[in-house]
Formats: sequence, C-alpha cells, structure tokens
Amino acid sequence: MSSDGVAGRDAAPPFSVLVVDDEVLYARALAREIARNGISCDTAHSAAAAQARAASGRYDAILLDHKLPDDDGIRIVPILRARQPDAAVIVMTAFEAIPNAIQAIRQGAEDYLVKQTSVQPIVDAILEVRRRVQVRVSGGAIGHAVGGLLGCSPPMEAAREQLRRVGAMKDTTVLLTGETGVGKEVAARWLHQTFAPAGSPFVPVDCVALPATLVESLLFGHEKGAFTGADRVVAGAFEAAGNGTLFLDEIGDMDLAMQGKLLRVLESREFCRVGSVKGNPVRARVVAATHRDLTELTRAGSFRFDLYQRLSIFPVGLPPLRDRGDDIMLLAGHFVENVCGRMGRTPQPLPREVADCLRAWDFPGNVRELKHVVERALILGDSGTVELRNLPERVLRGDGVDSPIPAGTMPVDFVPGVDTLEMVERRMIREALDRAGGVKAEAARLLGISRFRLLRRLDRLGMKEARA
Repeated sequence: MSSDGVAGRDAAPPFSVLVVDDEVLYARALAREIARNGISCDTAHSAAAAQARAASGRYDAILLDHKLPDDDGIRIVPILRARQPDAAVIVMTAFEAIPNAIQAIRQGAEDYLVKQTSVQPIVDAILEVRRRVQVRVSGGAIGHAVGGLLGCSPPMEAAREQLRRVGAMKDTTVLLTGETGVGKEVAARWLHQTFAPAGSPFVPVDCVALPATLVESLLFGHEKGAFTGADRVVAGAFEAAGNGTLFLDEIGDMDLAMQGKLLRVLESREFCRVGSVKGNPVRARVVAATHRDLTELTRAGSFRFDLYQRLSIFPVGLPPLRDRGDDIMLLAGHFVENVCGRMGRTPQPLPREVADCLRAWDFPGNVRELKHVVERALILGDSGTVELRNLPERVLRGDGVDSPIPAGTMPVDFVPGVDTLEMVERRMIREALDRAGGVKAEAARLLGISRFRLLRRLDRLGMKEARA
C-alpha cells in the first residue's frame, strides 16, 4: 500500500476499499474512519488515479465522488466496474439530485449517498457491503444474524419465515408493517440480498419526502420535452430498480392522486414515463412499508381501499422490540461490537446491572433507539464497556412509556419515608395478578404494559413464584 493508503488493524484484512475524492482531507478522514473497522483503505484524488488503482489492486468497494477535477465520477463507473467486477461502487455527492442518482445506478453504481457533516452514513454503507460479502462467503448466515435480520425470538422467526416464503414470488408486492424503528428497511434489504439477482440494485424511495409536483416523474421517469425544464430523457425509480428491488417507505403518506397511478402500475406490472404512452415492464420486486394503520387511513379517506387491498396481499408485521424477549441482549451486544469497532476499542460484555436496566425499558423507538442508547453510552465512556451511569435517565428509571394503572382504579398503599418505588411496584403487580386470577396477559393489560414487559419485571423483582 502506498503512503496515501490507510491500513486497518489486521495485518492482511480480507476486505478493502478505495476512496476517490479530490478533497484530500475529506478522503483521508473518511479512510481513517473506515480503517477503524479493520478494513484496508486506499485513497485516490482524481479519475485517472482511481482508474490506475482499480487496474492494479483489488477492492471490494469503491467510494466515488461525483465531481472530480479531470472527469465526471458517474461517467467512469462502468470503467471501474469493468476493472473491479466484484466491487460495489457507491457514488458520493455534495448535493442531492434524483436524476443523478438514477443515472449513477443505471451506470452500475450500487448506491448514491449525499455527503453530510458526519461521515458515519458512508462508513455504515461500507460496513453493510462488508457484511454482505461475509454472509455470501459463509454460505448465507452468520449465527443468528440472518442477512441483517438479527434475532431469534419467536415473533422475529415468524416474520423471517414469512419473508422466506414470499421470497420466490417476485411479482407479489410485500407490505412491511410495524412501529417506527423496528427495522422495516432492514427487512426489505434482507429480502433483496437473499432473493434478488446478484448485483441488482436496491432503490429506496421515501414517500414522505416526495414533492407532489414531481412524484410521477421521480417514480416513472419522463421524456424529453414532457414539461418545462425536461431537456432530456430521465429514468424513474421503477426503471432504475431494474430486476432488483424498489422499496417504497412510508407508503401511507403518499399523495392520494398518486396512489391511483401506483395501483395501475402494480396491477398491470407496466409503467409509462411522463410524456410517453409507451409501456415499460416492471421487472423489480416492489416492497412497501408503513408504520401507520392503513385500515384506519382507508376509513378516513386518505388512503385508497383498492390500493390497500393490492398491497395487503402479503403483509408482514415486524414485532416491536419490547415483544422480542432476549433479542434485546443479542442486539445490544451486536451494537457494542459495531460501535467499539468504529472507535478502536475492545468490546466488553454488558454488565448485569446494565442488562437488567435495558430489559426493563420498553424502547418506544425500538431497535433504532437501542442502537442510539448503546452508542451514546460508549461515547460517554472511556472503554468498550457500557456503564450504567452513561445510560439515559429515562432508561435508568425503567418506567417505560406506557401509562400505569389510572389513579383510583387500583389503590395501592404508600407510606412516605418507608416505602420504596420497588415495594410499591411489587404491590401493584401482586394486586393486578390477583384481579386477573393469575393470568399474566390480563394482569399486563390491567397494568397498561405488554406481557413481555411484565415477565421481565417479575424476573427483575425476583418474583419467581408469580411467574408460575
């Protein structure tokens, strides 16, 4: 490796990356962050240097700046792919532009990322490429981390089994439902990585961010002269997805008028660019996702009933983290390893008091919140250990987001200066169990919490006899 490269922690890392960016300081900073994860990283600062690197080395991923001093980054994507056919090419840009993103993907790029103040989203994209390579090499799974769908609880296994069953049915639209943060895009990417042709694109579209005036063009593309400013033919997201996967995130927020056009495309498996009557076949799998109740939206008239019926042919509900039992510990350990790898620290097992605290919290933000809690704690600490004092106050309290039994409906004696919160909690749980005749699910309902959360509290309070 030249003096312009950055080595990872291992002597001969099996995964290597080329960063191509004419901003030398940015390229080196990005390379350093990538190298913290045990990845070999080289840098190049021009199109010519990138092509020379690609001709002489071997790379698993190439991060390519859109604007280079001697050429357009998107234009050289096919050249780099020809020299590194197994490498994932990810185009970076300082400005978001849908047409450029589509053009990059059509040229063979795997993804198109907007540069931000933090380089972490780009580092995360590289880590995802490395994980896919590891999964492919290991034969499709690494422990319980099945293609990114981490977890072995019954609800998660059930969701994964549903995805496996629909995997071979490419023309069947999949609807992913679940609360915010449960991992709907992770599930969509797992479906893509497991069943889509190798090298095919995954195109995510945020339906919330789609401007109503441009949504049809962004999804279906447009012909030259279709409207003012349309000076060339531009492919839309359906076309850019090719024979891969089109992910329509937060479908419940799509404009009502656009819902009818989407329905026609899903029914006919054919779309027309704006300004054209020529039909183009839909070759991609369509995966939609929402955290909203589409049934309620249809009753309110804000979501088309016929589109809801079309989408709900194969719905897959992803469980909230509070219903996934010990998956919380499995995920927390995974995040500790990931964050420590980025920080150059040695990950340590979760201390018992931290594990107990995490089990007692309901995580309204689900997996995403757990990830942020772990990352924050490790940043505040000085080692690879998550310390109790560095957990957020809401998690330390362990009082969840559920409302307790309304005042007056289940009176519990409280002696100031004598009773502790734990003693009162024990009495409330015992009274709820008595009223429910010992049925845990009913007791949990009376307490306003989930059954899994009640079981965790019984364990934490040492109320083993109550679990019988």
